[in-house]
Amino acid sequence: MANYTVNNVDNFIITGFDHLQNQKLLGFLILITYMLTLLANGINLCIILTDRHLHKPMYILICNLAVVDIMYSSTCSTTMISVLLAEIKTVSYYSCISRTYFYHLGDFTECMALTLMAIDRLIAIRLPLRYHSIVTNSRILLLIFVIWISGFSVIGFVISVVDSVPYCQPVIRYVFCDYPSMIRAACVNPEPYFFLPAMLSLWPMCGQFPFIMCTYVVLAYSVTKLSNNSSRKQMINTCLSHLIVLLSFYAPKLVSGLLTRIGVVLTLTERNAILIISSLIPPLINPTVYCTRTKEIRKRLADIFLHKKILPNHLKSTSIALSS
Repeated sequence: MANYTVNNVDNFIITGFDHLQNQKLLGFLILITYMLTLLANGINLCIILTDRHLHKPMYILICNLAVVDIMYSSTCSTTMISVLLAEIKTVSYYSCISRTYFYHLGDFTECMALTLMAIDRLIAIRLPLRYHSIVTNSRILLLIFVIWISGFSVIGFVISVVDSVPYCQPVIRYVFCDYPSMIRAACVNPEPYFFLPAMLSLWPMCGQFPFIMCTYVVLAYSVTKLSNNSSRKQMINTCLSHLIVLLSFYAPKLVSGLLTRIGVVLTLTERNAILIISSLIPPLINPTVYCTRTKEIRKRLADIFLHKKILPNHLKSTSIALSS
């Protein structure tokens, strides 16, 4: 067993970018991606929250996903932007712990949010006549509340493990604070500590992802049975939007997991690249997909940018009467 010298670590130094030459360029790319993520998710939130006609289960789920995406991207992007552009590589211990907590909370809640959205679409297509009686705003809000409470509890337990281990060195070799990077900086053999996240990752990768894909197989079969071409086209567009969002989130995780399982040893640079892609791309793609492929949100955006005045029905009739 290795001998460790335990130190009181007050700060961590992020060294994951030290070997890169074009750090400023990467920093600007991350900054632009982060700003676009905030803008796109903020637009989605504002449109849905301010339009009472969009206060429906599906749009509540989109709002929840936007909040998750903002939290998920902010915890990692701010650290990377600080390191690359401001050249501030030092992160305090408790700041690193809190960023790790909210990063993994975002990862957990995004998995659950995507599952809820798949179930919502399944009920809408398979049971269209009963959809509004089964899926109500109150039930969706309750499920979202349960997901967040579960996330706070599960990730809280995981972070308590990180907080309880002794630390030898204030160096994090990855690009931001997360569970693996902190465990590898601790004065412990890291392998036993990776058993817990490995078990937790089995549920989304071996449980939720196959379940969601099965729901889309059922949805695809249901769409082929529709006789109305316009309804079929609408359902295909809806399902395609959800599939794009789903694959953008799970694809990097699947690639990383499969390469590891077949014995491919990834370098630190390759691991960091997959980590950056999986953390920044889904929060940017999600709102973009829903802005461009959801008819109601797209129409509301067009009304805003074309400066169309949206009047209530009684005011519309009054204005028509006055103009005549």
